[in-house]
This record gives sequence, C-alpha cells and structure tokens, in this order.
Amino acid sequence: MATTLKNLSEYSDKNIADVAGKRFAIVVAEWNAQVTEALFEGAHRTLLKEGAQAENIIRKNVPGSFELTLGAQWVAERADIDAVICLGCVIQGETRHFDFICNAVAHGLTDVGLKFNKPVIFGVLTPNTLEQALDRAGGRHGNKGDEAAVTAIKMLGF
Repeated sequence: MATTLKNLSEYSDKNIADVAGKRFAIVVAEWNAQVTEALFEGAHRTLLKEGAQAENIIRKNVPGSFELTLGAQWVAERADIDAVICLGCVIQGETRHFDFICNAVAHGLTDVGLKFNKPVIFGVLTPNTLEQALDRAGGRHGNKGDEAAVTAIKMLGF
C-alpha cells in the first residue's frame, strides 16, 4: 500500500469497511520494542478512529518477529477474530540472519492468511538502521502501524 515517497499514515477513505462489529487481533513482537510499541499505538489508534470498538481489539505479544507467524496462527484459528495485524521490526545486521527471518515471516504470514481465509497483515519493518525504523514508526515517514490497520480494514471490505 505504501510507496517510497508516501507518508505511511496517509490513506484514502475509499473502500473503508464498517468495522464496528469486527474483531481484530494485533500480534506484536517484543524485539525492538521502541519501534514495535509505536507501531502498535498507530494501529490501535487507527482502528479506533475508523470505528472499531476497543473491546473488539485484542493484543498478543510474541518474543520476536520470527514468532509472529505462530502467534498469528493461534489467533487466526479463533472464529471470533476477523483480521490479524502482525507488527514487528527486523533491522539489517552484518549477517544473513535478517534475510532468513524476513523471508520466513513473510511466507509464514501469507500461509496463515490463506489457511484461515482471513486477512493476516504484514506490518513488519525491514529497515537498514534503527533510525530508518523510527522514521517509519511515527517519524518523518508516518507510521506503518497505521498502514497495517487500514490494510486490514480494507481487506475486510473486499
């Protein structure tokens, strides 16, 4: 949904579904908490702004981004959850660990969405530096958490 020169917090009101009765799970990685907490705040705030009820938003924490896949599966299998938003941050390091984690999480979350036939949103930052992550977690590029929440809402209106 985002482009290189677009603020992640800006979105079109087109295709915004009525989510007053929808239930959301937000799965948040604890690793890089400074970033993921900001992502959560953005996603939560946007869901509320667009009409979701606070009692219909549940939060589940997992240790790191790699664990988002299983966390997403555990909440997606619940019949009372309409969409799952996964928030994490994997910062490029000196080894290929970054590549393995990012690929596994992307493929895993796709599989969970297909398996349970519901939106499972990839709200995982994959920056080169902490500064780039902070720029996308409420900084100068907006908040990827906002974007992830809007994506979930739009998918529910598909």
